[in-house]
Amino acid sequence: QVQLVDSGGGLVQAGGSLTLSCAANGRTFSTYTIAWFRQAPRKEREFVAAITWGGANTDYADSVKGRFTISRDNAKNTVALQMNSLKPEDTAVYYCAADAFGYSTLSDKFWEYHYWGQGTQVTVSS
Repeated sequence: QVQLVDSGGGLVQAGGSLTLSCAANGRTFSTYTIAWFRQAPRKEREFVAAITWGGANTDYADSVKGRFTISRDNAKNTVALQMNSLKPEDTAVYYCAADAFGYSTLSDKFWEYHYWGQGTQVTVSS
C-alpha cells in the first residue's frame, strides 16, 4: 500500500552537507513511522534516524546525533534527512523505510519495517 522513493544522494567533501528525501505514496502515510537506514560495503545495515507520524518523537544513532536532522511534511508526503558535517564513515547507501507502528512508536530494527525505498548513494570524500 505504501510506495517509497528515496533520493538526494551524491558526492560531497568531508564537512559538507546533503539532504536526502523520501517521497511516499499511500493513504496511510501520515500515520506511519519513517526511518533511515544505511549500509556500506561489507557492513551490516545500520539504523540512522526515525520519526513518528506526528513528528513529535525522533531518534538518532549515536554516530549521527547532533549532525543529522530528520523531519517530515505530511501534507507533501515527504520525509527529509538533513546531513551536516559529513564524515567519510558516513559513506553508504541510504534507505528510507516505513511501517505503521503507532502515533508515538519508534523502531531502530530494520526487520520491523515492511516498506522500503530503493536506496540512494552517499559518498563523502576525505
